[in-house]
Amino acid sequence: MIVAGFILLAVGAADLVRQFAPRRWIGYLTVTVVLLLLGSVSDALLPMALALVVGALWVWSMPTERPAPLGFWPAVLLAVVSVGAVVGFGARPDAGLIGAVWRLRSPFGEVPFDLALLALGAGVFLLESANLVVRAALDGEHTWRPADPAATPVTAVADTAAAAETAAASETAAATETDDEVASAPRDPRGGFKGGRLIGPLERILVLILTLAAAYPILAAMLAAKGIVRFPEISRDGETGARAEYFLVGSLVSWVIALGAAFLVWWAAHS
Repeated sequence: MIVAGFILLAVGAADLVRQFAPRRWIGYLTVTVVLLLLGSVSDALLPMALALVVGALWVWSMPTERPAPLGFWPAVLLAVVSVGAVVGFGARPDAGLIGAVWRLRSPFGEVPFDLALLALGAGVFLLESANLVVRAALDGEHTWRPADPAATPVTAVADTAAAAETAAASETAAATETDDEVASAPRDPRGGFKGGRLIGPLERILVLILTLAAAYPILAAMLAAKGIVRFPEISRDGETGARAEYFLVGSLVSWVIALGAAFLVWWAAHS
C-alpha cells in the first residue's frame, strides 16, 4: 500500500510541478525533499526511492510538449504496479515514527497513515497526470481533438494553409487602425482557456469521492448530466462523428482512471 501511495504521489506531484512551475528544477527539488521527509518519518525509504525512480521515468515517457514516445503503455504499466503493490503487499503493521502520533478519524473509522498517503497520492494523480493519460489515449487512437488556439501544431499547418489569404486580408485591414484603437480594444481574459484541463480533474475527484462514499445514484446522475450538456454539440457533428468519438474516448478513459483510483483506495481500506 505504501509503495503505491508514494508512486502515485511522486508521479502526480511531478506533473503538477512541470505544469505550473516556471523553474521546474526548484519544484522537482521540493517534491524530492518532501518525499524524503515522508519516507524518513514513516520508515519507508525504499518505497520512497522507488517512487522517485518511477516519477523520473514517467516524466520522460509522458512529456507535455509533444506526443508520448511510448504511447499509452506507461499508464498501463503504472496501473499494474499500483494494483500489484496494493493487492500484494497490503498494509504495514508499523508506520514508523509518524505512526506513533498519527491519528485521523473519519465517518468510516480510523484512517491509517499508509491509507491516507494512498488516498492523497491517488487524488494528486487525478489532477494533471490523468490529463496526460487521456491525451495519450486520444493520440494513440488518432482521435480528432479541437485545435489549440495558443499554438499551431505541425500537423495543422496543411489544414490552415487554405485560410492564409483570408488571414492576410484581415491583417491588412487591421493594420489601418490607429495605435490608440488597438490599445483600447478589450481583451477577452478567457481567450485560449482550456476548460477541459479544469473540468476533467474536478470530474475525476468527484467520481473518486462519490464512489468511495457509495453515492452511486448521484454519481450516475452526474455522468448522465455531462452527456446531456454535451448532446447539442455532439448532435451537430454531422456524418464524421469526430466530436462524438472525442467525447466518448476522453470521458471513458477519464472515468476509468477515477474509478481505478477509487478501487485502489477501497481495496486498501478493506484489506
